[in-house]
Amino acid sequence: MTTVAPAPASAPGRSAYRHQAFLWDSVEHFLDVTVPFVREGLDRGEPVMVALVAEQWAPLRTALGRRAQRVLNVDMAELGRNPARIIPAWSEFVAAHEGYRVRGIGGPVWAGRRPAELVEAQIHEAMLNLAVPHDTALWLLCPYDARTLPPEVLAAALRHHPEVTAHHGPAPSAAWAGVDRTAELETHPLPEPTGPVEELAFAAGLLSGVRRVARAHAADAGLPPGRADDLALAVSELASNSIDHGGGGGVLRAWRDDEALVLEVSDHGRLADPLVGRRAPTPDQERGRGLWMVNRLCDLVQMRTTGSGTVVRVVTWL
Repeated sequence: MTTVAPAPASAPGRSAYRHQAFLWDSVEHFLDVTVPFVREGLDRGEPVMVALVAEQWAPLRTALGRRAQRVLNVDMAELGRNPARIIPAWSEFVAAHEGYRVRGIGGPVWAGRRPAELVEAQIHEAMLNLAVPHDTALWLLCPYDARTLPPEVLAAALRHHPEVTAHHGPAPSAAWAGVDRTAELETHPLPEPTGPVEELAFAAGLLSGVRRVARAHAADAGLPPGRADDLALAVSELASNSIDHGGGGGVLRAWRDDEALVLEVSDHGRLADPLVGRRAPTPDQERGRGLWMVNRLCDLVQMRTTGSGTVVRVVTWL
């Protein structure tokens, strides 16, 4: 067996970050692009990570044969359940191979995602243009199933990726909205509750009330004790952030909709860093630890910052 040394980032050829949407319309088309993409990377000694849902990974794995054993496979259905967890995974992969060119296939958008998840997955795709420095030696291919995804989702993919490939190879995306697209998406309002809402104003010294409301709603929703504990901890962390950085207090709202328990913390503070909670905290980091924890405890986290303040909504699927 021949061992291929990893390709250094300074090796001849393109080494800057490439973020590419791939719109495919048949399984054959999907494999015609993804299989050579992975094979070429492996043959050049480039580490490859594939993060797809099982129904997309299965045919790719079969087509790759033994080469699939050399690919780091991550189940996107689990990793991308809360899309805010995806950027840390790519950052960890790149850091593990520092100094070398790497490749990835990431599919956070697929047919059947809940509407709220889909919105956050699209925000994630836009944020990748901010999160990855332009000189990072990562080539990231993001497949979109053009057979099953609605036209507006495919159009958004073209806005969120500097490059696109379909049947004629890669090319610059004429619709790319640039890195400022993230700031625009973060101001889009969240949908209003559809049912009764419990509301609690809180300030320093009143976090026990926040935890009590979270636990009461978790119990009413039938959550097991472990999930109820995670939810209470997450909401307590958000309220603490509001007290420390959002003007000394905030408002907690809680409600149920058809398929989820939703808790929301709002305050008058503003988050200057759109990637807060999506980067692993350093030992000496003072801010961002709470949101990092919340992203790992909750099924879905939605964060919006506007001129009037910040809203963080955590969703627990029932």
